[in-house]
Amino acid sequence: MGTFDITGVVQSLHEVRHQWRHTQRRNSEAGNREFPSRDALGAIIDSLKGVLFPMRLGPPDLRQESEDFHVAHALDGALHALLKQVRRELAYNAHLGQLADSDGVLDLDQQALTATRDFAAALPAIRALLDSDVLAAYQGDPAARSVDEVLLCYPGVLAMIHYRLAHQLYGLGLPLLARIIAELAHGATGIDIHPGAHIGPGFFIDHGTGVVIGETAVIGARVRVYQAVTLGAKRFPTDAEGKLQKGLPRHPIVEDDVVIYAGATILGRITLGKGAVIGGNVWLTHDVPAGGRIAQAESRSGALANSIGAS
Repeated sequence: MGTFDITGVVQSLHEVRHQWRHTQRRNSEAGNREFPSRDALGAIIDSLKGVLFPMRLGPPDLRQESEDFHVAHALDGALHALLKQVRRELAYNAHLGQLADSDGVLDLDQQALTATRDFAAALPAIRALLDSDVLAAYQGDPAARSVDEVLLCYPGVLAMIHYRLAHQLYGLGLPLLARIIAELAHGATGIDIHPGAHIGPGFFIDHGTGVVIGETAVIGARVRVYQAVTLGAKRFPTDAEGKLQKGLPRHPIVEDDVVIYAGATILGRITLGKGAVIGGNVWLTHDVPAGGRIAQAESRSGALANSIGAS
């Protein structure tokens, strides 16, 4: 059997880590890992799926008469686990100087508890929104035989469960937790929805692979999109130092009852008016009026910026 230069590799890795921490000004970090855990959040979301839809996504042997007992037990465990992850993100934000308290003293435990309680209180409203998404998928797909099939099988619905939960956390000032939860769905479905996007009720993603929805996109009610649709940014403005300006509105506004067919790429802070229909493989960088119909041959693309994407 051969041998390996373990000591040399470990030393080299140490030097690379040290250089990274030095350039990122993180040499003062010490103690245990304080980042949220992807594995822990995956388990939490799995539990919350069973809380939201106990008879479909809960334990296989669950009976309706014990439904509330299961929901109470699973919810209690999920919220206590989530509380730890919320506390970790708040501690991380405090370390980066991104948290402030009016009295100059941070009570991370109380902030974490308040945020987790607010998240729990939002779960009934999230379930109602997801019901509208499931119904939209069932009514919008002639191949769907039941709402149960939609909930159990459709990747777009799975992505929306993750998105609705992640969006709530994003709004509570927990963007890292939100991004991890959204990326778990992205990895499983190929659907990339930034948790900062605003999406109204009755949203249906048919097939779904390759769909990208950027952070500042605003989507109204009863919108339907197909696979490989991008709601992205046309350009990324920079500040005087050449650094990207973050948080600026840069993604499309999609009003109620819009349909966007497969492969359409829609870029920039443009508006698709109510009831508009965007054809497949269209490249679009201008507004579309209410009721407008854009086909591939009719689309007009403006001058392309050097950088195009959906971050």
